[in-house]
Order: sequence, then structure tokens, then C-alpha cells
Amino acid sequence: MIEYDDGATPLDYDELKGLLPTHITTRGELDFLEMENINQAIIWSENLKTNDILNIEFICNLHKQMFSNVWKWAGKFRKSKKNIGIPYSQIAVELQTLCDDSQAWIEYDTYPPDEFAARFHHRLVFIHPFSNGNGRHARLMADLILEKLFTTEVFSWGGESLESLANHNNARKEYIKALKMADEHDYSLLLEFVRS
Repeated sequence: MIEYDDGATPLDYDELKGLLPTHITTRGELDFLEMENINQAIIWSENLKTNDILNIEFICNLHKQMFSNVWKWAGKFRKSKKNIGIPYSQIAVELQTLCDDSQAWIEYDTYPPDEFAARFHHRLVFIHPFSNGNGRHARLMADLILEKLFTTEVFSWGGESLESLANHNNARKEYIKALKMADEHDYSLLLEFVRS
């Protein structure tokens, strides 16, 4: 039985069957391949010529760019219940609501850039649209919002990389604590963490 860190999303049997590389035998090998794929996605995102990123198509495409060399289901909504996230039957509607809300936030200048990106990030993690990689995906999405929409500096994420926050460490504990506070509509710790 696989042990999962606090806040990690367990994979069901069908999702595990979606692993593309057949030589993977350890969690470390899987983490390494995912990080290689994520690094390729970061390079891809740096070359984006568009700021049209607040839509479901882009959200799915980014996840696909991040994980398509590792998982068959990369970029596709999950079809199973998870320990976190909304019911999978509501993912498309809730993602569209998030995209519509964020367009309104821009139109009405509702939040400063950091709060906009942090709130978007939190809602995307809360929805948990994919079988795995949701935190890493939502962190990169927040950084792209800052970079592409607001032309400002990306978050420091507690001084950790996108990938290292996926591993069990003190920064991850603080990150999970900040997300849980945001679940209760208190974004203060998350706003502090993303710039620490």
C-alpha cells in the first residue's frame, strides 16, 4: 500500500494504470520523471505569446504540458472521488465559474495581483480537477497569472520549488496550513507564505 503525505492525492487502480513509463519501480523515479516533464512545461510557458490563460482549455493544456510524458490522463478531469476536492461531476462547472469570476476580478479591479493569484490558486486546488499534480499545476498557474496578466514577479512559495512543495517538509506543512485557512476564507497566511 502506498503511503501519501498530508494533502497528497491518492491514485486509484485505473489511474495508476495510466502510468506511461513502464520502467518505474520507485516513488523517487516517478518524482524525477514528473519533475523533468514539469521543467519542460515551464520552458513551454516561458515562450507563451498569449495572456489568454483564464479558461478551461488553457488550464487543461497546462496540466497536459506538465504531465503528458508520465500519465495518459494528463490534462483530463479526474473521474474518481478523492480525499480532497469537489465531486468530480462538478469539476467543469466549478472551473468555468472560477474562470468567469477571475474575469470579473480583472474587469472590476477587485484584488491586487498577489491576492488575485493566491485566490485563483486556492480555488483551483480546492476544485482539484485532475487525478494528481493539482498543487504543482495550481502553483504554476498562479505564477503564470502574475507573469502574463500582471507582468509582475512570480511567487517564491516559501522559498521552495514547485516540486519540493510536493514533498514532505516544513514548507509543505505551512503551505497546507495556509490552504486550510483559505478554505475558511482567511487568506492572510497564504498571502504571507507565497512571498516568503
